[in-house]
Amino acid sequence: MATEAKTLSDLSAIKTAAPAEAPVYVQKLDKLGRAYATGKRKDAVARVWIKPGKGVITINEKDYTKYFARPVLQMLLKQPLNAASRLTQYDIRVTVAGGGLSGQAGAVRHGISKALTYFEPELRGVLKKGGFLTRDSRTVERKKYGRMKARRSFQFSKR
Repeated sequence: MATEAKTLSDLSAIKTAAPAEAPVYVQKLDKLGRAYATGKRKDAVARVWIKPGKGVITINEKDYTKYFARPVLQMLLKQPLNAASRLTQYDIRVTVAGGGLSGQAGAVRHGISKALTYFEPELRGVLKKGGFLTRDSRTVERKKYGRMKARRSFQFSKR
């Protein structure tokens, strides 16, 4: 256990630990000059590759407007690009599987955010402040025995 300081002179003799330096993030690219990241949300998993380009976003070999027809989902996956002001600077290729459309859009958003930080580490602060790097860990609660669903019980009948 640490020594106990009883006087002010004892207190000044105790050395304080030097503050730890902030970690330095470096660029992570593959042989083809792309940044790769995996994004997850609910049961959906998205694999994302980012490379410099004109701003083309392809999801499962389809244009993102065809894959995510709802404007809310399109807006969701473009949020990290808007926050970093990089909407037309990168070509993004995504393969996503599992879950529903909403979970897949969240997984793509998470993957794009992580891949952006691997390509440009200085964007980490902006994306972290926006909450795009945090994996949303909420999942569906499991069904319990003796219940219809996770919490819903069977209808009560007196007779």
